[in-house]
Amino acid sequence: MPILMPLWLSAMEPVRANLPHQLGKAGARQRLEGGIGKLGDMIPGGDVTEHHWEGDRLHFTAKAMGQSIAAICDVQEDHVAVELTLPPLLAMFAGKIREKLERSGPKLLK
Repeated sequence: MPILMPLWLSAMEPVRANLPHQLGKAGARQRLEGGIGKLGDMIPGGDVTEHHWEGDRLHFTAKAMGQSIAAICDVQEDHVAVELTLPPLLAMFAGKIREKLERSGPKLLK
């Protein structure tokens, strides 16, 4: 008999959001760098533990509820494309995290 896993423990697509801005690449990158700690706030109980840049792409790791979350922010001229890879135990929060990113993320870029 196969073992059935709850839906929230199964593999899922990464959480993605586009955050519009009018800062240009350099301005958006500067705001992200200056507000790196606030990125962790987009995840309930989250805290950024590591970050580095590769060109216009910010890679960061956040911790929440003892779990690691890998994230990428691709800085474009008029938006930042954010992608979070949630571990299975946090997958149930994907919708709320996406909503918070879309609602609060653009404020970080103002």
